[in-house]
Amino acid sequence: MSAVLAVGVVAAAIVPVMAVLWCRQLRTQEADVVDLAWTVGLGVAAVFYAAAVPVGVGWRRWMVAAMAGLWSMRLAGYLVGRVRKPGEDGRYRDLRTKWGRAAPMKFFVFFQAQAVLVIVLSVHFLLAMRSPDPALRVADIVGLAIWLVSVVGESIADSQLAHFRAAAGNESRVCRTGLWRYSRHPNYFFEWLHWLAYVPVAYGHAPLWAILFAPVLLLLSIRFITGIPPIERRSVERRGEEYRRYQRTTSAFIPWFPRRDQ
Repeated sequence: MSAVLAVGVVAAAIVPVMAVLWCRQLRTQEADVVDLAWTVGLGVAAVFYAAAVPVGVGWRRWMVAAMAGLWSMRLAGYLVGRVRKPGEDGRYRDLRTKWGRAAPMKFFVFFQAQAVLVIVLSVHFLLAMRSPDPALRVADIVGLAIWLVSVVGESIADSQLAHFRAAAGNESRVCRTGLWRYSRHPNYFFEWLHWLAYVPVAYGHAPLWAILFAPVLLLLSIRFITGIPPIERRSVERRGEEYRRYQRTTSAFIPWFPRRDQ
């Protein structure tokens, strides 16, 4: 199967899946499931490409598929727990309130936009599978190392935040334990780092702009649009001066040593 046809198959699958899930959220008033579908869709797409598209060499295709698949499984497992909890994630509650009566149609567009992201971002895996070099390269090892750091780091960050929130009396407090002492959003940082892992693997066998497209797009989205900004707004509303102090002393994204509060 050609790469173009394979991407078309992914598109033909994810678009109706997102439409069905949009119908579900009309009934449940919980749009969180879109994050789970996005994550699973990307992992499945990577495995499908490895099996269906004869690019590069077989072992590297399956290495990339394993990297994406394991990342997807780990994150999906975490998101399942969130989806099962009663109530909608605050980001989507805010959108539902902001959009008012137009919310149903705007959520449909939002769900389909996530389908488009799955299609576009899945090409990142295809690019990493293209190298015809039969030997394990230094670039492959670098990519695997970045991937391992990203998945382990995000797992630790998610676990630390979950334990903090589960402790009695922490409902209105700011988590400053572990990785959260060095970044206000370490989970987002390591999520973005995951997408960088495929860059060295793909380097030299695809245009540089193409292999950097996914990491740059996600960096802009996380840092300035749908990731950090709405969470920061809600955190200031809920935690007030304590969170403002956290903002003044702690890096927003890249983990770094805390600053003194002025």
